[in-house]
Amino acid sequence: SLSAGLDLPGRFLFATLTLMTLIAILVFIEEAVYIYRKIPSSKRSIIIWINAAAPVISTTSCIGMWVPRSTMFTDFTAGIFFAIVIHKFLMMMIKECGGQKMLLRRFENGHFTISTGPCCCCCLCLPHVPITRQTLFWLKLGTFQFAVFRPVLIFLSIVLWTNGNYVLYNLSPKGPALWISCFIGALTLFALWAVGIMFRKVRILLKCKNIIPKFALYQFIVILNQLQTTIINILATQKVIPCAPPLSSTARGSYIAQQLLIMEMFLITVISRVVYRRKYHDLEPLECVAEEPEDKKQTP
Repeated sequence: SLSAGLDLPGRFLFATLTLMTLIAILVFIEEAVYIYRKIPSSKRSIIIWINAAAPVISTTSCIGMWVPRSTMFTDFTAGIFFAIVIHKFLMMMIKECGGQKMLLRRFENGHFTISTGPCCCCCLCLPHVPITRQTLFWLKLGTFQFAVFRPVLIFLSIVLWTNGNYVLYNLSPKGPALWISCFIGALTLFALWAVGIMFRKVRILLKCKNIIPKFALYQFIVILNQLQTTIINILATQKVIPCAPPLSSTARGSYIAQQLLIMEMFLITVISRVVYRRKYHDLEPLECVAEEPEDKKQTP
């Protein structure tokens, strides 16, 4: 078994990472209780979902570290959860503006800047899109499609994997893994693009709501969970990460990615608790949005 093959430093590392995962879960549970008691019901579930991203990824990585054969399922579970969290983060920004009606009233004559990352950051010639109910619908659809189609593609991958047709690290054009990965990558870019467009518009308005550090934490989760893991897996596939018997290169790359994620998600869980609790403790009502139009009407 895996634990029997570990030396003393290896067992100490596994025990430390497992302890960090348990602490992250306890921190999240404590934060969820606080959110449930202090936050209005309209925003409660969304914020709990977003705060759960880091501990869930840490938990799936810990399970994959102890049970190597479950890596396929743990990675897919984290991927499905992450897809839902991206949509929840967009909805949180709309909720923090007072909801869709308040956002439309606040930016009645405003425009979305669609020349933003990760899709169109270099296309500065793109036109500005007016902020309407229809454009908000398209932005929400951009993240919602990811939350729907990624679980479907992951389910298809599992079905093909159980039949022996799907090999995770086989990126041959004849295999389904390459095409499914490319399709998921395209859906991911569109979802992140929708979130980036919305954040670029509301970041000044929601500065009083600590939206910038929240977006930074969200971006760290995206980069570490998606980009870092992909790079490590590619290096392992190309044998850049050497094998260490009894572990092959791909298995060792998977271990490295999981162990890094556990440490990184532990830090993000602790920082998220500070950021989200500080905001809702000091600025519970949304007066900075709700009263601003009234003040402007009374000034003349």
